[in-house]
Formats: sequence, structure tokens, C-alpha cells
Amino acid sequence: MKAAVIHQFGETPRYEEVADPILQSENELLMTVKAASIKNIDKSQARGSHYDRSKQLPAIVGTDGVGVLPDGSRVYAFYAGSTMAEKVLVQKGGYIVLPDGIDYITAAALPNPGLSAWFSLYYRAGLQPGETVLINGATGVTGKIAIQLAKHFGAGKVIATGRNPQALATLPDLGADVVISLAQSDADLQAALKAEQRKTPFDVVIDYTWGHPAELILGVLAGNDFMAEAHRTRYVTVGEMAGPTIQLASGVLRSAAIELYGVGGGSIPKEVMRKVPTEILPKLFDLIVTGKLKIETEVVALSDVERAWNQSESGGKRLVLAP
Repeated sequence: MKAAVIHQFGETPRYEEVADPILQSENELLMTVKAASIKNIDKSQARGSHYDRSKQLPAIVGTDGVGVLPDGSRVYAFYAGSTMAEKVLVQKGGYIVLPDGIDYITAAALPNPGLSAWFSLYYRAGLQPGETVLINGATGVTGKIAIQLAKHFGAGKVIATGRNPQALATLPDLGADVVISLAQSDADLQAALKAEQRKTPFDVVIDYTWGHPAELILGVLAGNDFMAEAHRTRYVTVGEMAGPTIQLASGVLRSAAIELYGVGGGSIPKEVMRKVPTEILPKLFDLIVTGKLKIETEVVALSDVERAWNQSESGGKRLVLAP
């Protein structure tokens, strides 16, 4: 069969002929792969920088995917590994059956950004109906999902920021009430954020950029009135597109009721993770089927994996490989 293979960590996967996987136990099934998305976790594992990287080389890349089981069932296999191939072994109980009405490409693209946005808004931020949400870096795949889920969870107002003007223009259609460009001077950006903060104080910030934009937002949240009434803001960092570190003065946290959180491996309790296949993913798939959630995709043939691997996701479209 054909697959996307690395022979050493850090190299771009190559489209190669490999042996078909062989069933090792009665708990395994052979899935014919129909689609597998290219995600940051796939790339970090291939670089060898992820804590859960493959230890045996050569290795087929990929962490999850969708396909068909021998009995004809259409399924999404989570954490199957080696999914960027024509066939892959999946564990019994390591997949969920896809609902009618969702195609393979969408089903492969949705789980990673969908779960990230769900965890950020629902579990880490504890978003309540009527609250105001600022989504920083909302023009990416996950940011777009976060706008829609924030509205689904009952947010009263969603403010979205980003740099890509074409992508920013599409965000109101997804539910953003206010759109602010990050491609302006620091002073103008902070003035725009402060204007919105005065209208409706931010209850939740979901941040996909970190770096300098985070410093500016935290500066806006900082209090300057010793007698002012505290307003609780849950600030959730999810990504670091603008840089992995920030400078944060102690006075910022002392002058406002800011709570800092993060979403990633190890940040979500096990009892919540156990709900992923039984509750959360089925709800996400249902939102797609009923038209309440949208995700844009770009399909690339598995044979073109070398080009796609280093291609940036333009306009918030998730790259999906199809054998």
C-alpha cells in the first residue's frame, strides 16, 4: 500500500510503498482510510518534538482519520496512529461510527479544532450564556470554530481579531459581532479593544496568538482604578502563533480579576476526556449535519503529501489528505 513515511525526525514525509498492516490481535480491525487531516500535532510528532512521538523509524505519520471497516461501517478513528496511509489498524473501541449526512473530508477535518474550541470555551473558560467573548487570532481553522461554538453555547457578544483582511470579512457570517484587525498600530489596536471593553467587559478571552498581541490585550484588561469593582475575566491561551512567551508585569494581575488558563495535552481532566467519544464528538458531528457548524477544507491527494506538508493553511481551511 501507499503511505506518508518519515525515515528520520524532522524530515518531510514522503509518499512511499510500504507493507500492508497485519492484524496482531482479535482487538484490532483493518480500516480502509478515506481521509486524514494535517494538524500541528502530526507535524510536531514528525519533528520528534512532541512528547508522544513515534519511537520506531521509519514511521507512517498521522494521529487520526476516517475510513471504512470490513463490515462497511463509516468511522472516525481517534489516536489510531499511522493514518496517512491507504490502510491502518484500529482498536475495537477506538473509533466512533459517523452519522449519515457527514462526508469523509469534513469528518476528518473537524475533531481536532472542534475539540480544542469546545475544551477552551466550555471546560476551561466555563462560558455562561450572555457573556462577552474575545477570540484573539480568530481567522484560523480553530478560531472560526470557536466563534461558532461560542454562539452555540449562548455567548451574548463575540469579538474576533485577526490579520488576514479577507478572512476577517467572513467572520460576521460565522457569528462574530465585532471584528478588529491586528494589522494596525499598537495604540490603535488597544484603543479599539478598550472601546469594546467599556461597552461590555470581556468575560472570556480565547487566545490563539500569545506573544505581543497577548501583552496588548492583558494591558487593556489591567485596572487603573484602585476602587473599581472587579470584573472576572478568564483568559485561555491555546496557541502561540505570535510567539511562545510574553512579558507580564505583576501589576497587571494585581489590578484586575484575570484568571489565566491553558488548553493542551494534560490540561483537561480524565473524566472529561472519557466523554469525547461518547458525548462531545457526536455533538460536534451533529452540529455539522444540522448546518449549525461549518468548517472549510482543502483536499490534497495523499500522493502530494510532500507539497501539502509545508503548505500553510490559507484563509482558515484545514488541509485533508485523501488516499
